[in-house]
Amino acid sequence: MTTENPRTADDTPSDSPSSPWKIADFRLLWVGRVLAVLAIQIQSSALLWQVYEIARRDHPIEQASLYLGLVGLCQFLPLLAFTLPAGAMADKRDRKHTVTLSIVVEMACAGIFLAMALHGSPPLWGLLAVAAVFGAARAFLAPASQAFLPMVVGRKALPAAIAAQAIAFQTGAIAGPALGGLIVAVTVPLAYASSAALFLLAIGCFVMIKTSGKPQVVSTDSPVALVKEGLSYVWKTKIVLGAISLDLIVVLFAGVALLTPIFARDILHVGPMGFGFLRAAFGVGALVMALWLSRFPIQRNGGLWMFAAVAVFGVCTIIFGLSKIVWISALVLFVGGAADMISVNVRQTLIQLATPDHMRGRVSSVSMLFIGASNELGEAYSGVMVRLLGPIGAAVFGGFGALAATGIWAKVFPSLRKADRLS
Repeated sequence: MTTENPRTADDTPSDSPSSPWKIADFRLLWVGRVLAVLAIQIQSSALLWQVYEIARRDHPIEQASLYLGLVGLCQFLPLLAFTLPAGAMADKRDRKHTVTLSIVVEMACAGIFLAMALHGSPPLWGLLAVAAVFGAARAFLAPASQAFLPMVVGRKALPAAIAAQAIAFQTGAIAGPALGGLIVAVTVPLAYASSAALFLLAIGCFVMIKTSGKPQVVSTDSPVALVKEGLSYVWKTKIVLGAISLDLIVVLFAGVALLTPIFARDILHVGPMGFGFLRAAFGVGALVMALWLSRFPIQRNGGLWMFAAVAVFGVCTIIFGLSKIVWISALVLFVGGAADMISVNVRQTLIQLATPDHMRGRVSSVSMLFIGASNELGEAYSGVMVRLLGPIGAAVFGGFGALAATGIWAKVFPSLRKADRLS
């Protein structure tokens, strides 16, 4: 029995549509991504709030913030351990099956969180252990998902598909924290139950996708050799290396996701509803910018646009740290989200178009490892900085650190700064 070769961005039929929305499998992929991101964000909001509430019963703000940092660290360590091998797997095995199985594990984690929440106040170590399993599932999901996208849409529709996927992510990132804040205000178990249900719907979408997820070219090299090849490619391609490392260092310094529950509860005094509002503001800004870029994509001076956006992101972080008025805090988060989307759009376009299909899993895994480090390890770093400098000092210090990194990277990676056309 023979099977049809999977469509890839490097082997696109001449009649392939230029709009990804004309492809039924992409529509399923898009909806599945919205549902999965929505579930992750609701679960994340519930987990951060629950951990902080439990920790604050026995500890002052500075010590309680360390437990929030542990949530990020417990998710990052599995990412660190498994992301590169997961990238090698994505270049050898069916990417669609890997994505689906990863979401199944994430749904199981939501179910365990729900069971623990229904039994009263769970031990913090139990919540952190499940968070670690969730991080391991994400390690396998991310590279397979990014490598699968070009197989679904082809090269002609890829830039538009990247922008559309960003819209999918930000749709979930906006609604998730807002809904999470609303649901947590009612009951934490309901938030976990909602996440599990959304994960189940996402699984259904991916199961219905007909495009094969099997790589067209499968290497017979060992997993270790495959990982080395992927790392070597990223190291030699300085534009890719500079883009993903800049994201790592800036979000490590200036990521404010961990700080929002602290500011909402103890500085702005707006409670869980305000917490959801602040979390959603960043996503709203990113969504607005993603919609703009999908209609008016950046065509020239891509590197300069990215560096300018990163600098704006750093300034917004400083203002957020100094603000004592909730609408000002939300406004700078909105602007920061829009700036971050410009950076993300430029970075992902460069990486996807510059990488051959047979290496996309490994290159995506390196990129996702950097992103995971910036997000999860950044939360742990922020927890330590809050302990040392307090929440306001940590935000201001991080913003200035992001500005310094922008200048250093512009000098060290001139090819990235001079990157022009994004096509």
